[in-house]
Amino acid sequence: MTGSEREKMAAGAWYRCLDPELDELRARARRAVHQHNTLPPDERGSLAPALRTLFADVAADAFVEAPFHCSYGMNITLGARVYLNAGCTILDSAPVTIGSDTMLGPRVQIYCAEHHKDPALRREGLEIARPVTISQNVWIGGGAIILAGVTIGDGAIVGAGAVVTRDVAPGATVVGNPARVLGSR
Repeated sequence: MTGSEREKMAAGAWYRCLDPELDELRARARRAVHQHNTLPPDERGSLAPALRTLFADVAADAFVEAPFHCSYGMNITLGARVYLNAGCTILDSAPVTIGSDTMLGPRVQIYCAEHHKDPALRREGLEIARPVTISQNVWIGGGAIILAGVTIGDGAIVGAGAVVTRDVAPGATVVGNPARVLGSR
């Protein structure tokens, strides 16, 4: 695919993350994250102003505790009454959508990028990004990790510390590493 590395990233194609335009977008996100993480809570409110404007879309009543970290911010959408507890990390090189009434426990991590398996290409910064979708009314326990390309269905529960490597059906409860439906082998 031809085009800028940002265009390739947005299209879900292989791109080089070591790129000046992407470096600047990550720097902009770091500045917004810094504001969010260092403002006094009464001034920050539910989401620091710089972070709120950075996100693709965020409901007025979404709440992000500090500290928080994201790669770009511009790919994050938070629905109504979404709550992200302290220490959440979203590496949003692809769209990350979190549906209404969803709660993430402390230190939940969402990763959209996958680095190339070939060491030479990985050294050049070649990666691909796949979206993560977390539907409505989902509860994700503390320390869980959600990997690239995963969709979590409405009303699902992800147990604390789970590593989610594949889609989770609506209403399912998954636990463990890799995450499996509770009660299955």
